[in-house]
Amino acid sequence: MEDFSQSEIMVQLRSSMKVLDSLRNEHKAALEELTKGSETNGQPKPPKVESLESFIDKIERAIGDGDELLAVSDYLQISEAEKQRLKAQSRRLLHENRWLREELANLQAQYRQSQVKVVALEEEINNLKFANEMAKYDAPDQSGLPGGDAGGKDAKSGDGQDRDESDQDGRSLLIINNYEIPARLRTLHNLVIQYASEGRYEVAVPLCKQALEDLERTSGRDHPDVATMLNILALVYRDQNKYKEAAHLLNEALVIRERHLGPNHPAVAATLNNLAVLYGKRGKYMEAEPLCKRALEIREKVLGSDHPDVAKQLNNLALLCQNQGKYAEVERYYQRALNIYTVCFGANDPNVTKTKTNLASAYLKQAKYAEAEALYKEILTRAHELEYGKVTDENKPIWMLAEDRQNGKWNPSLASQAMSSCFPVFCSPTVATTLRNLGALYRRLGKFDAAEVIEECAGRPGKAVEVISPFFLFIYINALNEL
Repeated sequence: MEDFSQSEIMVQLRSSMKVLDSLRNEHKAALEELTKGSETNGQPKPPKVESLESFIDKIERAIGDGDELLAVSDYLQISEAEKQRLKAQSRRLLHENRWLREELANLQAQYRQSQVKVVALEEEINNLKFANEMAKYDAPDQSGLPGGDAGGKDAKSGDGQDRDESDQDGRSLLIINNYEIPARLRTLHNLVIQYASEGRYEVAVPLCKQALEDLERTSGRDHPDVATMLNILALVYRDQNKYKEAAHLLNEALVIRERHLGPNHPAVAATLNNLAVLYGKRGKYMEAEPLCKRALEIREKVLGSDHPDVAKQLNNLALLCQNQGKYAEVERYYQRALNIYTVCFGANDPNVTKTKTNLASAYLKQAKYAEAEALYKEILTRAHELEYGKVTDENKPIWMLAEDRQNGKWNPSLASQAMSSCFPVFCSPTVATTLRNLGALYRRLGKFDAAEVIEECAGRPGKAVEVISPFFLFIYINALNEL
């Protein structure tokens, strides 16, 4: 079958329409002649008249269809022209985009070169500072090390322990309190911590090893200061995922501290906790749990059962138990930590909010959806009241607006104003996480309308930690108003 182009089809269509128009005119003329004869004689319409009228009707419909096809053809031609125009514009934009990418690559290369220069200058400055400090070490009045009284002062003041870490969020906090470090090594110690916190382990590790060698030469391997440096180096190794080396150093530091400071010293608790965190990172939760419990017992004995450090240790222990599925213990530890933080810092403290979030997650793992939902609502209500005052019918937190939508009580004008005012609250990472979790919980409970409101406020599902922009919030509110 021969293929025709669109233009050829249109030419034939117009030609056919002219033929049809001629036929229509001829049939109409014939019909008029027959009709005049029938009207004159007063006789009914003959069959030929009816046949002509039927032909004329079909011809007119065919002409109408042809007109529609011509209109469609014109529309397609206009669309094709617009398509070609957009393609040309797209090619131009691609060309401009390529040029912009090249410019960006050049600027990035220049930026990297400047960064290399800055790092080199910083390294030179630090080397000069270190050389200047090392020149002071040879002074006769700073050559000795402090005696054993320092350990006793530490036991009373609490300054003799490393600052351990909960590590619940996976971050490594290498900020460590000075454990009566000798004056001539304090600068070196601070440099190790600075480099480690910046992730410059290739500098931090040799400096730490140098400090260890210096301490071993002057005080011997079995000294509390050596234990402190071992603990620091272990944390650096842990951040490099060298878990085996870190565990060996922490166990050695634990033995030294227990021997010199006693089994119930805060520094021993700090080492036990760091060792438990290390085992937790390796998935050895059963081995980590007794270490964490012993650290908790020491802190309760030394600091009291209601000290914030005890709550911190309870959070660590709850996390280890959660990974083992011991949810009854998880709830007990989180509840106790929550009570301590609330009493010590008040209900609005960030530690209280984070502990509530952890407890709600534990509830979710046990399918205790009502308890988890109540905690999430409590967190959001507290954040709303801190920002905008007491909850009223005109001042509702986001979860109340979501449930109004679910229950068919959605007030577009009130919701628009309330949700717009809620935007600053969503900028908190903890609140944003709570919103996402509550949205997922609503979906699990079948509250899809409420989940939609929550998810649009927290960010679209599937995106990582995305907070809604004011523009998108405005568009979304207007869309809801039109429902």
